[in-house]
Amino acid sequence: MSETDEAVTTDGTDSDEERTDGGERPQTHTIRLELVDKPGELLSALRPIAENGGNLLSIFHERGNLTPRGHIPVEVDVECPPDRFETIVEALREEGVNVIQAGAERYGEQLTLLLVGDIVDTDLSDTLQRIASSTDATLADLSLSAPEGRDGVSSARLRLATRTGRSNEVFDHVRQIADEKGFDVIEPLVEVAE
Repeated sequence: MSETDEAVTTDGTDSDEERTDGGERPQTHTIRLELVDKPGELLSALRPIAENGGNLLSIFHERGNLTPRGHIPVEVDVECPPDRFETIVEALREEGVNVIQAGAERYGEQLTLLLVGDIVDTDLSDTLQRIASSTDATLADLSLSAPEGRDGVSSARLRLATRTGRSNEVFDHVRQIADEKGFDVIEPLVEVAE
């Protein structure tokens, strides 16, 4: 047997891929937390994730918004094998972290939108929080342009990661928020294969 033969498992995959004892590959999971606004809380919440085999993919931490209990909402995307996910959630709870929601939400699609209007004065932070809290999407990227300052027309390009098959629902919800706040929404361009 050559070195190449030894590097491939019986199912044809590379033996170096991270797998659990049961042969499962890592999956993306989203955990929504509530944190008290004091130094070190975010670091304390992330430690149990790393200590239990989770790979941190993204953090959406919005200090400007508070939950009804007066805490800061934080959304963490983690990659880990399915058999480690419950261990991570339990470790967070044991550390006293308030886990609001934990689940395997696969963000398999991306949606890019452009909002145009009085975005800054109508509270961009509120707009982003409403999108994240009531859709199957997470903010992946944001670009804001306000050439005339706070008083003029501004634009925001949002790149949202959405659950597979939910892009239309997310877009409809963003359109509703934009209508309420008086924004125009430039619909996403779709590439068509020839």
